[in-house]
Formats: sequence, structure tokens, C-alpha cells
Amino acid sequence: MAFRNRRAANLPAKLSRSWLLVNASKPEDFGPALASEADSIIFDMEAAVPDDKKVAAREAVVEALSTGMTAWVRVNGIDTDFWAKDLADLAKAPGLRGVMLAMTEKPEQVTYTAMRLQAGTPVLALVETALGIENATAIASAPGTFRLAFGVNDFRKDTGVSGDPLALAYARGKLVVASRVGKLPGAIDGPPAPGADSAEVLADSAVTASMGMTGKLALSRTQVDEINLGLSPNTDELSWAHEMLEAHAAGASVGDGSYLPRLARAQKIADLADSYGLWNA
Repeated sequence: MAFRNRRAANLPAKLSRSWLLVNASKPEDFGPALASEADSIIFDMEAAVPDDKKVAAREAVVEALSTGMTAWVRVNGIDTDFWAKDLADLAKAPGLRGVMLAMTEKPEQVTYTAMRLQAGTPVLALVETALGIENATAIASAPGTFRLAFGVNDFRKDTGVSGDPLALAYARGKLVVASRVGKLPGAIDGPPAPGADSAEVLADSAVTASMGMTGKLALSRTQVDEINLGLSPNTDELSWAHEMLEAHAAGASVGDGSYLPRLARAQKIADLADSYGLWNA
């Protein structure tokens, strides 16, 4: 049985804005998550699951991914007792889209993870510590790395910094630059606070976008719509792109040296609007 809504199912993960984390020990939540508007779903076998429930959670995830569901999976860190078995069981699951590796600190951790999966399975490197941030460029360039993601809460625990955007700007900027150097899609930011209301999620997503990050983790389905909105071209950008492309199609003169860069930006906005289903929203 296929649960994924058509738009999200067809969206390449490199363009995913909202990445919804779902507690892997609660399989009753899998279906509703997969029917949501989240661009990508991650069954979380790591932070959301206590050690004594990890085996049952893994079995539930493998069962779901073997009976029609498709999703990403956050696996346990490479230094845990669960990592190897997580990968061995997931490698056989036909619905696995990719894995998120918790506590990524070194490039070889991504490569070792990728080597235990089916060839070509993408690995999202979740960077959650000071060491991971400092090694971000090497991690981004490692064989197997698909995108970088920011584990904000664990990073704050590791470093003692506050949740103020200014305090987190260096880490976010490092992931953005590392992603560019590694020729990866945009970095994925950490989630809004649990229980954040719509205005707070939009404000948090605006910070994400201002830093150049193009994706964001979500802890609840209630955060998804605002994340998608905050990380999409806005109405002014859509109108401008429409007008620019229509004028170009009608034979507008090139004008000054800014014309071609502006045309390229208009086309990028149009492509994103098509991918996200925004033109007729």
C-alpha cells in the first residue's frame, strides 16, 4: 500500500524543504506522516527511541519499508551498539529512500555507513557537535554524503551556546559553505522548538532561509506547512519571475550586464515553483 502523497513522492530529495521526524517506536504514526505535506519523512530510530525499545522500533521500520511505505531512516551513531544491525536490516528494505546518520563527526563515518547499504543509497550527515562542525567541509566531500543537516539541540549541549540566531550563525554558515564546496544540495537546518506556534515556525524558517539553508527538520506535522512556506519562493518572487520570463519570451532586450543573471534567477524560481506546486496554489 502506498501512503505518500503524489507531490511529495515525486519531489527529488535534493529539493526537500520539510523533513518530518517520526518516532520509530510508534508505527501508528507512520501512515499519517506519509500522507502529510512533508517533503521527506524520516523514521527516527535514534533520539526518539530509548535503548530498550530500539530493537522493536527497528523491526517496525523494516516491516513498514517492506510493505509499501517509503521513507528515510535516522540510524544510530556509528559508535553505538545499534549502528551495524540498523544498516544490515535496512539494506534489505525496498522502501528505504536513504539514511540519516546521527552524530556525524568525521568523513569516514559517512563512507562506512554508505558501504553497508545498497550501492547508491544516499546518506544525510547529521552534524551535532563542535567537532562535526569543524570537519563539515571534509564530511561534505566524503563519498556517500548526500546532504548535511544541523542537529541544533545536541550542538547547543556540546558547546553551551544559546538558541539565539547570532550564537548559531557560525555553525549554520559553516554547513552552508561546506555544502557548496562539496557540491551538495543546500544544508538542512534543525527543527523549530516543540510546541512552536505558526508564527514562531515561520520566524524560525525565515532565519533558516536567511542563512542560505534550503531544508529544515520538523518534529510535528503541525510545523510542516509553515516550513514549506518559509523555504519556498514568496508571492513577490513568483510574480517577478513570471513577469521576467514572459518579457523574455516576448523578445525583451538584454539591456545591461545584470539581465542574464536575473533571467537565470527567474528560471530557478520558476523551476522551484513547478516542483513545489506553487504556480496554481
